[in-house]
Amino acid sequence: MIHTLTVDSSSREELIDITAEIRRLIGSGGISEGVCFVYTSHTTAGVTINENADPSVRKDIIKGLGTLNLERVSFSHLEGNSPAHIKSSLVGCSLFVLVEKGAPVLGTWQGIFFCEFDGPRTRTVMIRIA
Repeated sequence: MIHTLTVDSSSREELIDITAEIRRLIGSGGISEGVCFVYTSHTTAGVTINENADPSVRKDIIKGLGTLNLERVSFSHLEGNSPAHIKSSLVGCSLFVLVEKGAPVLGTWQGIFFCEFDGPRTRTVMIRIA
């Protein structure tokens, strides 16, 4: 079964912590050991695992990607969101997390993030627990 999570971004670029929703889905899925696949089908967004203890890390990731200065490049794509497409490709649109004892196996400081690069928008993340 594929679960769909709706994510509303409020900024052009932001990392949104979706760890609690993933934990809830895994916990309600009845699977004690396995794998949780997380995927977004948007070409200007991504998903990643990184530190969720300090909110400044999210800002630093956005700032770090901004140093690529992609907004200054003259791209052929006429929509004007080529930087978002490139950032999506760099971050990636999918990940998997091991499941053990009915919970995601994450490090002490790790969280799962939806990465918005062309917002604000309403997006979807698909999750499959197997």
